[in-house]
Amino acid sequence: MKMLLGGDWVNAQDGSVMEILNPSDQTVLDSVPSATKEDVDNAVAAALSAKSTMAAMPAHKRAEILETVSARITENRDHLVKLLNAENGKTFREIDGWEIDAAARIIKGYAEEAKRLFGHAMPLNGIPNLENSLALTVYQPKGVIAAIIPFNYPVELWSHKIAGGLAAGNCVITKAPDECPLAMLEISRYYEEAGLPAGAHQILTGRGEVVGARLAEIDGVDMVSMTGSTEVGRLVSAAASKTLKKVHLELGGSDATIICGDVDPQVAAEAVVAGRFTSGNGQICCAVKRVFVDQSIHQEVVDRVVALTRNLKVGDHTQPDTDVGPMITQRAADGVKAQIDQSVEEGATLLIGGEQHGQHINPAVFVDVPDDSTLLHEEVFGPVLPLIPFDGIEDAIAKVNNSIFGLQASIFTNDFKAIMNAGLKLEVGTVIVNHQTAMRIECLPFGGRKLSGNGVREGLMETLKDFSETKTIVLKDAFNVYETASA
Repeated sequence: MKMLLGGDWVNAQDGSVMEILNPSDQTVLDSVPSATKEDVDNAVAAALSAKSTMAAMPAHKRAEILETVSARITENRDHLVKLLNAENGKTFREIDGWEIDAAARIIKGYAEEAKRLFGHAMPLNGIPNLENSLALTVYQPKGVIAAIIPFNYPVELWSHKIAGGLAAGNCVITKAPDECPLAMLEISRYYEEAGLPAGAHQILTGRGEVVGARLAEIDGVDMVSMTGSTEVGRLVSAAASKTLKKVHLELGGSDATIICGDVDPQVAAEAVVAGRFTSGNGQICCAVKRVFVDQSIHQEVVDRVVALTRNLKVGDHTQPDTDVGPMITQRAADGVKAQIDQSVEEGATLLIGGEQHGQHINPAVFVDVPDDSTLLHEEVFGPVLPLIPFDGIEDAIAKVNNSIFGLQASIFTNDFKAIMNAGLKLEVGTVIVNHQTAMRIECLPFGGRKLSGNGVREGLMETLKDFSETKTIVLKDAFNVYETASA
């Protein structure tokens, strides 16, 4: 497949390509261009040429384009499910049951929000000598936005950035994930065919150190919106600082679940197994990565988690009965295996799993985890689950907060006071009650604290304003109604 640049489907300037592999068996699915620095520069030039046209497009037209794309995704969902499933490694069941449908819904949501990006009118009669003046605020497009997309939920996460950017009247240049750009390239055709001007939407394939780095540093890109690892987020932020462009970072996490003693251990066990092992094969920023269990039911929860884990089918992600698929690359699998081995060396007890077969990792359950363990202080991006006992809700909250990350957390309890204490004291962006952390709803603000982000939030309402410039217009003596202070 080719990449989209300036309204044309093109190869890289130097003709270089990257192979896209099936993560389970490493068969070649397709090849895509490996964009050069010059390709990025040309994409930015095309976006700058289209910027005024896009800014002049009325909201109802932007909404119409997005609604058309959403409908095309729904019409072609079965094809997109198979395409994304083959390249991405998530199980067929998960992609068929969630991601493609979620993308269509998200894009339609932004179509609606495009028509509701309202400013404010503010009489200034509370200010002496401005009694008859009026101020207006309006939202205008930011200009050119670079969207950097991760591999784990590429179509869903991209939908927030591309649809949000276009809904606000911007041009968007997308850097697709190295490992799985095919479904995104297919959907890009729907955007072009829906009537976007050339250069308003472009999608580049290539290495992050080339494409992503150049988009972050180049003058002409007004904002970078990136979802990915904290390590890469730091690089993007540093590169973007050269031009003082705005940066939106949604980064890693070590999300924790608290299981209190008043809940059904089976319900809680099923939730954390789903949130850690069968959601994205454990490769999600908001996956359940640490579980703290009231000591009164700790052993029972452990036993149930082990029993559920033993019954999971690990294997070919394209088969409908597979529960846990492969890591996205061999390097990723090797990294998770190294963290498992290191955790054992540090003194944690491995109850089940942890074996590596190529890019597959058997889901691993740990207990007796030392306070300074890798499992508690690094992001483990794979199917690894530590269960740690706690003594009282305040102890649990302290253990959860003892992390450099702060994306999401969850608590299982029927105690209202415990819910509110956790909700207010946990140092995270979102607290979920009686459900696991691998949960994201597009109409809610999503983002984290600490090293999980840079303070911004992503969601239908938040993203449009984040992707816009706020302009204030002051009308001095717009009317003659009030007495003035000088009168």
